[in-house]
Amino acid sequence: MMMDGVELCFPQVNSSCRRLKRPHSDTLLINSVLSFTSLLTATLNLLVIISISHFKQLHTSTNLLLLSLAVSDFFVGFIMFFQIFFINGCWLFGDIMCVLYIVLDYLITSVSIVTMVLISIDRYLAICDPLHYPIKVTPKRVKICVSLCWICSLFFTTALMNENLKQPGRYNACAGECMLVFNFIEQFADFILTFIIPITVITVLYMRVFVVALSQARAMRSHIAAVTLQRSEGVAAKKSEMKAARTLGVVVVVFLICLCPYFFFTLTGQDTLLHAPSAIFIMCLFYLNSCLNPIIYAFFYPWFRKSVKLIVTLQILKTECVDHYFTAVECYCL
Repeated sequence: MMMDGVELCFPQVNSSCRRLKRPHSDTLLINSVLSFTSLLTATLNLLVIISISHFKQLHTSTNLLLLSLAVSDFFVGFIMFFQIFFINGCWLFGDIMCVLYIVLDYLITSVSIVTMVLISIDRYLAICDPLHYPIKVTPKRVKICVSLCWICSLFFTTALMNENLKQPGRYNACAGECMLVFNFIEQFADFILTFIIPITVITVLYMRVFVVALSQARAMRSHIAAVTLQRSEGVAAKKSEMKAARTLGVVVVVFLICLCPYFFFTLTGQDTLLHAPSAIFIMCLFYLNSCLNPIIYAFFYPWFRKSVKLIVTLQILKTECVDHYFTAVECYCL
């Protein structure tokens, strides 16, 4: 409803916030992109969840980490839909739902980031210490680590939002606003614990994995060249080096591209301009990482493509087909 040329979130309320004015084409584009990304994120991660949960052949230590990542990213896709209300300038679900939404947002984002750290540790041990890997990394220990990941993320999120949880809506200037305020110390702690430390660990471990993978590929190439098939095997080893570089490069670069702008944006205090075009782009880029995770960690591997085919064609309901399909499949990642 328009009142004196101003569209309000709640026309019947005197203290209502004003709805942001944008060209209809811009609003349609933003809402369409967010809705599509939300649906795609939820769908891709749901396929990962069903695949790993249902197929016993996929119940490995590494895949348990992928399952945790997929669960957190699935909820990212779910809450991404509510970002539309922020962008339009009106929150229609009340103060309590506002706090719960932001708590859930911070929680699952933290879980997703920490799980990526656990995956990097898992890959480091698998490649750099393969003899002791089966002993050090067991499904039971992975389950404990995943549980601690969720519990610690929940504790950190509630501690970070302690003041905001005491009185929901205390910082709202008008009806229809969803505003939580963090001081510089809280923002800095969030920046260190959910960005600096994770990205440092991931980068260091993956660089170590990258170096070891290249050295192993060179050693294998030298050995084979000294025995037989020097030319053909040398080309195969070279391709192996390039594949390792490409895969690990995608993991680190995508993580940096998606998360760096958001954390620098919030650290500088520019998050108050939440509805600005640049802020919208940064938020979409931040959430896009959860859409890309199942592609990076799953679509690169045959077991996921096979399981998706079984799910889509409903052959998942036929036990004999599933057992036959996975007979020769290696259910490990990277």
